[in-house]
Amino acid sequence: MKDFHEFFLMSIEDVKRYAVEVLHKFEPDEETECVEIGDGNINYVFRIWSKRDGHSVIVKQADKLLRSSGRPLDIYRNKIEASILQLEGQLAPGYVPEVYYYDETMAATSMEDVSAFKNLRKELAANRVYPHLAENISTFMADTLLPTTDLVLDRAEKKKRVKFYTNPELCEITEDLVLTEPYDDFRGRNIITAGNEDFVREFLYEDQQLHAEVGKLRERFMNNAQALIHGDLHSGSIFANEEGIRVLDPEFAFYGPMGYDIGNVIGNLFFSWANKAFTMPEETGAIQALERTIRDTCDLTMKKLAEKYDQLVTFSLYRAPGFRKAYLDSVWADSLGYAGTEIIRRTVGDSKVMEVSSVTDPTLRIPMERALVKLGITLIKQRETLRDGSGVVSAFRLILS
Repeated sequence: MKDFHEFFLMSIEDVKRYAVEVLHKFEPDEETECVEIGDGNINYVFRIWSKRDGHSVIVKQADKLLRSSGRPLDIYRNKIEASILQLEGQLAPGYVPEVYYYDETMAATSMEDVSAFKNLRKELAANRVYPHLAENISTFMADTLLPTTDLVLDRAEKKKRVKFYTNPELCEITEDLVLTEPYDDFRGRNIITAGNEDFVREFLYEDQQLHAEVGKLRERFMNNAQALIHGDLHSGSIFANEEGIRVLDPEFAFYGPMGYDIGNVIGNLFFSWANKAFTMPEETGAIQALERTIRDTCDLTMKKLAEKYDQLVTFSLYRAPGFRKAYLDSVWADSLGYAGTEIIRRTVGDSKVMEVSSVTDPTLRIPMERALVKLGITLIKQRETLRDGSGVVSAFRLILS
């Protein structure tokens, strides 16, 4: 029987033993159940609970290999994830699961079980749009992004954090899958729906103006160490119920442009709207709720960032009205640009979302994908001129009309 003094990939039985011997969450004679609940590609996630009283714990272990391809990955990413969850728990209490223990040897993080909350992507697919969503996700982003910048942090401390959270392998995945391949398919990994080949070639592969704008966004992603960002803040990383939300899975975290997180949230909400617009247009209530949620997420996030700025930024040059406006305007523009790149990559790239892949009727899939690509292009090209959430929502309405 293996002990836990050197790394190995745990089985379900190993995790049950680990929860007793290392975590001390259960008594040695206590009957427990364990299931692997991870649906991602780079980690294993286990839920262990007592058959006696139901108390539970989550153990998330990083593997040294990518689950799908066997590509090597540095397990340091698990240390980054544990650390950012602890930091976010301080900055935004109640919005992330509590971390109980990080085990560097086993590359395993043990944390609070938040299974009372449900995967937001799946909830939206079932036409459950929570009225509190925009309020909560905007608070989470404002509370966790601006305070980690050197507008607020001591500059030496911020530089230490940039070093600690350097995450080159997972950043490379984003740089390729999100910010390169959808526009030239240089590795041949894009998955284009039959019937959309010419459309993709014209609108994505041959548009030099679009390439220039995506190039700017790619360069900012790689070089603007602005804030500590989640790095993969899509609707599958947000869990919700009637009471609130929990944000999970920040293994892509690093110091980058805060608009990347904001844009990922905005972009992924549009997938649900597009799916409903083409497959269930009769669900007018859910569609209208999504429109409101997108609009309010845009506006509330920027409003709360501005308020947080006024509360926390004290350096005199940064308090100059002209600098403040330029800074917040750049965050808004980044947010729209990265919303656009997220929409495009999930539509034509090899890592799709269920709102797209579940549509099998080509008479619906083809026009839905074209509408999404056009929206992505609009958000990228017009990120400096679209001024608020109403403008963003109106842009998609116009495309759908």
